[in-house]
Amino acid sequence: MKRIIIIGGGVAGLGAAYKVRRAASEGHNVEFVLLEKDPRLGGKILTEIVPDPTGKGSFIVDGGPDCFLTEKPACHRIAKLMGIFDEELPTDDSRRRTWILSRGKLHQMPDGVMMFAPTKFVPFATTGLFSWPGKFRMALDLLIPRKKVGPGEFNDETLESFVVRRMGRECLDRLAEPLVGGVHASDPATMSLASTFPRLLDMEQTYGSLMKAFIAIRRKVEEMRRKYPNKPGEKPRTFFTSFAKGMQQLTDRMADAAGQESMRKGLAVISLHRTGNNAWEARFSDHSTVAGEAVIIATESWAAEPLVRPHDEVMADALAGIQASSSATISFAFNEAEVGFDLNAFGVLCPLVEGRALMAATYSSTKWPGRAPAGKVLLRGFVGGPHNQEVMKRTDEELVQIVLAEFRDILGLNPKAKPLFYRIFRWHLGMPQYTLGHLNRIELIEDRSAQIPGLAFAGGSYRGVGLPNCIESGERAVSKILGEWGMTLAEDQLEEKRYY
Repeated sequence: MKRIIIIGGGVAGLGAAYKVRRAASEGHNVEFVLLEKDPRLGGKILTEIVPDPTGKGSFIVDGGPDCFLTEKPACHRIAKLMGIFDEELPTDDSRRRTWILSRGKLHQMPDGVMMFAPTKFVPFATTGLFSWPGKFRMALDLLIPRKKVGPGEFNDETLESFVVRRMGRECLDRLAEPLVGGVHASDPATMSLASTFPRLLDMEQTYGSLMKAFIAIRRKVEEMRRKYPNKPGEKPRTFFTSFAKGMQQLTDRMADAAGQESMRKGLAVISLHRTGNNAWEARFSDHSTVAGEAVIIATESWAAEPLVRPHDEVMADALAGIQASSSATISFAFNEAEVGFDLNAFGVLCPLVEGRALMAATYSSTKWPGRAPAGKVLLRGFVGGPHNQEVMKRTDEELVQIVLAEFRDILGLNPKAKPLFYRIFRWHLGMPQYTLGHLNRIELIEDRSAQIPGLAFAGGSYRGVGLPNCIESGERAVSKILGEWGMTLAEDQLEEKRYY
């Protein structure tokens, strides 16, 4: 029996563990032991079910990601395998609206905006989000020639460079940064498009204009919806998807399906050692050890670096070159009658140029049905990110007061509204930064790890930060190791099935 040591019990590590269990169920002589330093599994996927302190029912509070992109199939596939596909939860798109703070006032995101490109003329022309010079500059995207890229030339640039070149500074500051950079908690001046949104680079080369590209995509989507309308009683297909009991419903079921009896929590791995016959040994902080024939490091890259350095300094330097920023989410519950502002929206985005402590706010109980009891409201604020790491030094009470003050000033929260409770979730260096050169670093890591038998990496630090990306990274790591052992899974022989 061959054993794979999995370091890290977040969604990537659980994705790896679940695939090992599926390999074992196909008859392969393989097992895993998963090692997690925290007393709980799931990593940044964390849901608290909080009883309503004033009545019946409960609040469902997600501390980390509250959803995943519907178009990416990995979460759907895993949910289907585990029997919780019917528990997937679409957004309430009847109340879909996003506000953007601009020059101290809230403006509704114009209808037809895709990513950061307008695709409908009237909403774009009439919005107060942009000045008229800014609108004219954005429209020049239709005329500006595409960037010249030579045959075989690697095409990459920062989000800032790309958007300013095609659509102007105002588009970057008022729309692209909060929509794209804000979602990734990244600095537009250093964010690599080839690593994060290569599709945008391809669109420019294919269509010569982002607006032309997104107009074509919008028309295609509308045509597909007319051609394949939802069947009666079928769940709507929304841009984002969650789970009825919060995102932890997914990771809890993954842990159970993989086998929690093979998972150890509460001890940190402090070193990795190669032993005879290409075997590995992980040493814990209490000096105990666990041995296996392979190891998957499913932690943040900064945590993987010291484990790898004794074995390959060049690879460790590449891991150290992947930057990360810290952030926090603060959720508040209120009586709806006390809130004092219109809740008919998904949330608010605060561009960097506004100079606010608040990055964004989500109206959780509006966006997701069932997140709060009737007559109650659940709101979530985001702070931190690469441009405001200082705020992470504040105490919990200080963060609460900062976000409440921002809610009052930006959202219009009634100053007399008293939170029924609040929850703070801090994510230390939890968001990797895909800066220029990121793909080169990842290729170096993958090339050098390919030369080390029984070693693989997984997680959001490498090829995608979303939940589906992380699950797939764990599965790829398992495939790499099983391939070295001459083992092949039936599922690896099949084309990815579209479940949604």
